Amino acid sequence: MEKRLLSILVLVAALGVAASQSIYTVHQTERAIVLQLGSPIRGDVPPGLHFKIPFVQNVIYLDARILTYDANPAEALTSDKKTIVLDNYARWRIVDPLRFYQTLRAVRQAQARLVDIVYSELRVVVGRYTLEEVVSSKRQEIMTQVVDKANELSKKEYGVEVIDVRIKRTDLPQENQRAIFGRMQAERERQAKQYRSEGEEEARKIRSGADREVIIMLAGARNRAEVLHGEGDAEAIRIFAEALNQSPDFYEFYRSLEAYKKGLKENGRIIMQPGESFLKYFK
Repeated sequence: MEKRLLSILVLVAALGVAASQSIYTVHQTERAIVLQLGSPIRGDVPPGLHFKIPFVQNVIYLDARILTYDANPAEALTSDKKTIVLDNYARWRIVDPLRFYQTLRAVRQAQARLVDIVYSELRVVVGRYTLEEVVSSKRQEIMTQVVDKANELSKKEYGVEVIDVRIKRTDLPQENQRAIFGRMQAERERQAKQYRSEGEEEARKIRSGADREVIIMLAGARNRAEVLHGEGDAEAIRIFAEALNQSPDFYEFYRSLEAYKKGLKENGRIIMQPGESFLKYFK
């Protein structure tokens, strides 16, 4: 009885192991390849629950999502013989799992191969354009051509589709950057000298104009002052004339006082003849 129970338990365990080895699940983000004794017999198993022969067949899972790799910056030569450093990345996915497994086996090897393919095509395409076109106007066109050229090889040979290639940044080699920075600095210094010279010339014009305006204003002011002074003198003469007409005696007295003030200074001497009328108002 015990031997029979033990046999049943062993049989159940064996059936459980066989069942677990016969069933496998492929996730939505994966694709699978079924190998039988090391040789692929199913190349693209879709997501879902599937069966296989236990112990004879095994399953290889591959990532079906869009993957990204970031390449190291590398140099390229433009059509106008300018060396630039391109920093790029690409997005890709596995479209033929069987071809991918037969040629590349793993994602790491695929990325290494794609780096070579994309960079090779990037150098070829960039070589058809000038530096200015690569940096600005033709950048999108370049990336589209690289994607098309890379797919011609990667899909057929490796079962991989390149979805997008992007140039993140374009730089110049260090020695070129130093030379360009030197030329830029010299150009800025030349422009600064030109601006200073133009500023000094404009300042001289402004100062000259201001000096001319000052001279004109001063001449006008002096002329006006002379006119006013003349008008004042004329007014004073008129007033004196009116005063003289109204009171000739008072005017004569006032004029004598003015003469005394000027003539009779301290420690001064005056010699006059008898009967002189100068001091008549002192009598």
